[in-house]
Amino acid sequence: MDYALSQRIPKLLAIILTGVCISISTTIFQTISGNKILTPNVMGLDSLYVLIQTVIVFVLGSSSVFIVDKRYNFVICVGGMILLSSILYKVMFKRENSNILFLLLVGMICGTLFSSMSSFMQMVIDPNEYLTLQNKLFASFNNVNVDILLISIILIILVIPFVYDDLKYLDVINLGRDQAINLGIDYDKLVKKLFVVVSIFISISTALVGPITFLGLLVVNLSRQMITTYKHKYLITMSTLLSVFILVFGQLLAERIFNFSTPVSVIINLIGGIYFMYLLLKESRI
Repeated sequence: MDYALSQRIPKLLAIILTGVCISISTTIFQTISGNKILTPNVMGLDSLYVLIQTVIVFVLGSSSVFIVDKRYNFVICVGGMILLSSILYKVMFKRENSNILFLLLVGMICGTLFSSMSSFMQMVIDPNEYLTLQNKLFASFNNVNVDILLISIILIILVIPFVYDDLKYLDVINLGRDQAINLGIDYDKLVKKLFVVVSIFISISTALVGPITFLGLLVVNLSRQMITTYKHKYLITMSTLLSVFILVFGQLLAERIFNFSTPVSVIINLIGGIYFMYLLLKESRI
């Protein structure tokens, strides 16, 4: 009983929270970007997470309190990712006739820049420090910190009411910008708000367990194939359930088959990467 309370329940809660954040954010992101093979990761938030971890180890060392204490590390990562997103949105949406595709392009360039900076610092740091750093760069549900789990739950509970009433408008946004405006939707204002929500969800899930790049792509597209509906309340529900199932299955493989030698993110990214190639080949035939 004590083991379940201290290990299993926090791990299960972390899986559910991660599944909820990634499925909701990816469904919203694909609808407002009008592209079903993109995920919020193209905004460079995963790369920023890696950069933040690398900079802390590079400047302060792996024994720094900001690496050892997961609460400080969580706050810095979430704050940094939300701050970068806010600055990017403020700059890009300040322009008249701002284009979402241009915003995505800037996000991809920022992500490439962050990855290059991280790679440079990882090349020159002490090898022992690098081994410690590597543990922070792969998603893991082992030894989930209860404090940051509670902080994540509070943040998600605060954000969901902020966006819940707007989710029904995703059915209209899915028709395209012009159609949505003609049907009375304040498109630009709503899209800006949804972008902020997507950034918050992705920041929370990434800072909580680490980056899982292909999970959102995998679960949202599988949901679209399993239930052929345009209603987002069903898509989000299905993708959330599927996301939790895949994370539990991946964690089971990591523990029972690979005996903790392979992180769950590697397993899911391998499956998601293969599925991504399938989607590309499928699209090229149309």
